Amino acid sequence: MSVAARSGNRARNSAPMTVVARFGLSARAFVYLVVGVLVIALAFGHKRSETDQRGAMQTIAAQSGGAVLILLVALGLAAYAVWRFAEAAFGVAGEGKKTGPRLQSLARGLVYTALAFSAFSVFAGRNQSQAAQNRELSARVMTHAGGRFLVGAVGVVVAVIGVVLVVQGVQRSFEKYLRLGGLSEATRKAVITLGVVGTVARGAVVALVGILIVDAAVRFDPNKASGIDAAVRTVGEQPLGRVLLVLTGAGLVAFGIYGLAEARWRIT
Repeated sequence: MSVAARSGNRARNSAPMTVVARFGLSARAFVYLVVGVLVIALAFGHKRSETDQRGAMQTIAAQSGGAVLILLVALGLAAYAVWRFAEAAFGVAGEGKKTGPRLQSLARGLVYTALAFSAFSVFAGRNQSQAAQNRELSARVMTHAGGRFLVGAVGVVVAVIGVVLVVQGVQRSFEKYLRLGGLSEATRKAVITLGVVGTVARGAVVALVGILIVDAAVRFDPNKASGIDAAVRTVGEQPLGRVLLVLTGAGLVAFGIYGLAEARWRIT
């Protein structure tokens, strides 16, 4: 192993990077908790903001002391991105230097870099919704030659990621990243149950987002390519929509609570 590689591994496994990872995981968990609550509120007719990550950020910012909270969230999401980039560069704990997990970490780093910028923009007072941004971007891309094909391809990728998340939740793949040996049996079962329910719910929402993006490309309708908020509204329009929304919101809340457990017991 080269000197640079050894230095990289030491950096990834260092105490400061562990703090960065746990701070980032906590911020992500908090955002999903708020998204889940917004979805449940929507089920009962209360829609104060978009039911997506940016809507959650705007809700956080609107609370007493919200400026401090949203700044912490922004810094936490940036920390999460840094941790994922470190994994992409030097290897994923529990996976070594396998290419697949490192590419996944790279993708997550890019996604959460964008979310961190979104949180900083909310902190700065720029309040355009995430759904509107997604619609505008899709509309611009689809006006170019091959744009609809590109948007459709992105939708397929997103849908596949969602299905993979559902499978990982069902198979409890996340367990190998957690240090649960010292926990009581009841606590361990609770963490695993929250992980399964939360990961499956999150995957289902992501898969639906991907399907709607593909539909937007086919129908040339950017309004359908507005992300999680569009997916949630689609769920609410189905028969038993209120029940489905409550279940979806509860699943995302479960993922948020699991995320806090992951922040505590994740192997970094």
